[in-house]
Amino acid sequence: MSINQVRIALFEQDLKKAFAIEHLHIEDESHLHAGHAGAASGGGHFKLTIVAPEFKGLNLVARHRAVYAALNRHIPTEIHALTINAMAPGEATT
Repeated sequence: MSINQVRIALFEQDLKKAFAIEHLHIEDESHLHAGHAGAASGGGHFKLTIVAPEFKGLNLVARHRAVYAALNRHIPTEIHALTINAMAPGEATT
């Protein structure tokens, strides 16, 4: 298991503690940023798609803040960059 696979498992654990997740997908996009200055720090680039009822009624900024709060202990050491797609149930176009 790669270091980023281990990281993703830890991210999933923390997100599941914070949200009643209906759908979760975390993709490692670090390979797309090889040679990027931020990649030198060792933190990865990830893309997160999450569907949870806690996002209902929240605007985009509030949703992102909630995700960042759940993953705070991983930033900036394990997470250098994070793309977030956070939706409430019924908003997903999966």
